Amino acid sequence: MAENYDVIIIGSGPGGYVTAIRSAQLGFKTAIVEREHLGGICLNWGCIPTKALLRSAEIKHYTDHLMDYGLSLSGEVKADVGAVVDRSRKVSARLNGGVGFLMKKNKIDVIWGEAKLAGKGKISVSASSKKPMEPQHPAPKGTKGEGEYMAKHIIVATGARPRALPGIEPDGKLIWTYFEAMVPKELPKKLLVMGSGAIGIEFASFYDSMGCDVTVVELMPTIMPVEDAEISGIARKSLEKQGMKILTEAKVSKVEKGASSVKATVETKDGKTQSIEADKLISAVGVQGNIENLGLEALGIKTDRGCILIDDYCRTNVEGIYAIGDVAGPPMLAHKAEHEGVICIEKIAGVPGVHAMDKLKIPGCTYCHPQVASVGLTEAKAKEAGREIRIGRFQFGANGKAIALGEDNGLIKTIFDKKTGELIGAHMVGAEVTELIQGFVVAMGLETTEEELMHTVFPHPTLSEMMKESVLDAYNRVLNA
Repeated sequence: MAENYDVIIIGSGPGGYVTAIRSAQLGFKTAIVEREHLGGICLNWGCIPTKALLRSAEIKHYTDHLMDYGLSLSGEVKADVGAVVDRSRKVSARLNGGVGFLMKKNKIDVIWGEAKLAGKGKISVSASSKKPMEPQHPAPKGTKGEGEYMAKHIIVATGARPRALPGIEPDGKLIWTYFEAMVPKELPKKLLVMGSGAIGIEFASFYDSMGCDVTVVELMPTIMPVEDAEISGIARKSLEKQGMKILTEAKVSKVEKGASSVKATVETKDGKTQSIEADKLISAVGVQGNIENLGLEALGIKTDRGCILIDDYCRTNVEGIYAIGDVAGPPMLAHKAEHEGVICIEKIAGVPGVHAMDKLKIPGCTYCHPQVASVGLTEAKAKEAGREIRIGRFQFGANGKAIALGEDNGLIKTIFDKKTGELIGAHMVGAEVTELIQGFVVAMGLETTEEELMHTVFPHPTLSEMMKESVLDAYNRVLNA
């Protein structure tokens, strides 16, 4: 006989496990199904381990520029790629164990295996068909396994995987996805990165800082195409100054694989072609939702372009079935998945005051060097929407803390509605902007006006002062520029 739950969540990534915890807090009998590793891609193969790698690259960058800080070191600082990767994997393993602890603490049953929707309010769980990238973490004690389970509410949180282009499919040896790029056995001398979104640029930045000859190919006119063009332009100049080669309005049209290298044919907008040889190629052309083999078709659940269609409260077109996170469409970000899951389960529970997510107020961060962070409308999108705008800018080079840190290259850009004073966009490039952006996120969430921001006291000396100066600049009141 199938065991009964109030809520079953399929997938234990950031969206899945956070939703499970909130579900348990609300008094629901909750289970979560995981086929491979607690914490999902983000914790094990995405957000967290890449930041560990990038931290090593950041330290390497600073040691390469010690004289800029009046310091010297006898001997060369060399990158031990094995040790760098090992540290990254240990960070993930520690957090993976943390998720297991949280499941136990909140009395959430973990069902180990691969889930499929087997009818209204029913799932079947079979042994996982996915081969882990590394030795699988052992299933926590007390977890359940194969069989049938029932729940009034089933939430699909199966995440996404790297998208592959026809003819340039990753092979794990010469053509990598982020999985292989995260655990190199040795550093390639020459690396070609196809795609300049957050994943592509972060890996390009990591390998460039570690001493590799890196070339990035991007189809769009700017790198990090979702970002404000002015911000991505500054980031590009900085990355190129560090030695990275970047080709925009270009595409990899063909790849020939040799014994230990690839030869890529790159075609530019004007139809010209060039050949680029590299030891490895990283395919970073986006991700697609994991919707296969879930039983969606049999239940008539609607999908579009590889993602499950949902309403503002994560409900599919079939009663009792919900979807959150990457599998439910963009923006494909861990923090979006977490918040989406909380909205979903609180709506199910009837928590008062639950409201739909405003996707314009979801921040985006790219952890290259220099960092990039943003929230809201870009300048181009604001103008496309017919908004009359005021724009404020403040350079890192005019900030005392940035100069003292030796990080005087960057920009804070704010965009306001000219009529109402509403902050509708904030865009940053420079040191620690991924930590600064939350200030503007909070301001937008509270519908703070330009006047309130201008009368907020920011501490000195800090990088955050630039945020206020950018606001002041939008209203011709800037003080330190």
